[in-house]
This record gives sequence, structure tokens and C-alpha cells, in this order.
Amino acid sequence: MKTIGLIGGLSWESSVSYYQYINQYVKKTYGGLHSAKCLLYSFDFQEIVNLQKAGEWAEATERMIEAGNKLKAGGADMLVICTNTMHLMADEVEAATSLPVIHIVDALAEAIKAQDLKSIGLVGTQFTMEKPFYRERMARHGIELIVPNENDRKKVHDIIFNELCVGTICPNSKQYYLSVIDQLAAKGAEGVILGCTEIPLLINQNDCALPLFDSTQLHAEKAVSHALELIEKKDH
Repeated sequence: MKTIGLIGGLSWESSVSYYQYINQYVKKTYGGLHSAKCLLYSFDFQEIVNLQKAGEWAEATERMIEAGNKLKAGGADMLVICTNTMHLMADEVEAATSLPVIHIVDALAEAIKAQDLKSIGLVGTQFTMEKPFYRERMARHGIELIVPNENDRKKVHDIIFNELCVGTICPNSKQYYLSVIDQLAAKGAEGVILGCTEIPLLINQNDCALPLFDSTQLHAEKAVSHALELIEKKDH
């Protein structure tokens, strides 16, 4: 079993879910008392949020590379960035650390293609919905992304940071997210990516008839497949 290096604390609430899912998948595969070999580097999320808000992406990239190198020094064989937004610098982290970064978009794309879907809605932070890194990598898989309108993108973003990242679950916000999903379906989305690792704390498949793709769960599952060497190296 390979050792998984988790770059977490982005936020810590979603990092808890990653840790839980990863160990559940290992136990499901091996049974008994087996659990994952993993290391966690947990950021002070406020520091990263400050860099995001200031547009200091170069500094944020250096912080991510530093975290990755610390995990490598600790014995990590691979890296998992426990958030969607900070995959903005995934390629730089992979190049600087020489460790494979298990990309969240690739994990999602595999699940989407398995259902033979081509047009997918996306809800997440404004950075994830608006910057090109997510859309471009999905396009490599032949998948078109559909995002909410500008006002809805802002409100979706604000709910993530003002509520979900501090552990607040609001029923009104849940209904709002479901209305945004309905609007994405009306625009042609055949399913919707829960493209922020905190969103599954608010909604899940039981709340919606449209297929939902939980980025946290699918990313964790793909990470375990690599750690247990269940995927060929060409799938990195």
C-alpha cells in the first residue's frame, strides 16, 4: 500500500470527510482492521483565503508546493489536494515535488463518462466556476461545463465561505442550492458536480433527481485506487 499525502485544512471540515472516505475504501477493499497509510498537512485556512481574496496566487502556489514537499519528506508516495479550488496549481505542485498529484477533475470525469454524460453543471467557489483550469481539464475529457449566472455564482460562493466552511448548515441555503441546480438543468446540464468539498455537507443525491457528482467522495476513491495500485500508471 502506498502512503497518501493529504494537503488539507482547505477547510478542515472537508479534510475530515477525505480522511473518513479514504479509510472506509481501504477497509472495504481489504477488510478486517485495515486502514490507509496517510500523512496530513493541514493549513491555517484563513491564511490561504487571504491570499485567494488578494489574488496572490503565486504565493499560494509556493505554500502548496511547500506543503507537498513536507509530505514527500515524511514519506508520501502521492499527493491529494483536499479541495477543488487549489487544483488551480496542481500541475505546479506535481512538477515541483516529483510526486503524482491525483487530480480531482480526472476523478470526476471518469464517473461522468461512466454515465455517458456530456454536459455537466458545476457549483463551487467563484474561483472554481470562473477560472479556466477546471473547464479546460474537463474539456480534455470531452465534457462541457455549465455554470450558474454571475449573481448565483457569488451567492453560491458566499454560502461556502460564510456557512459551510465554518460548519453552519442552513436549510434556506440548501433550498437555494437546489434551485440553482434546477436552473442548471434547464440550461442543459445532464448532471451536476458538487465542485467544492464542503457542498456535500449541505446536499446529496437524496435531495435531487438529477445525477450529482460528489467531488470529495470520488476524489478519495480514486486516491485509494492509486494507493492500492488498482489503477495502471497511465491513469495518473
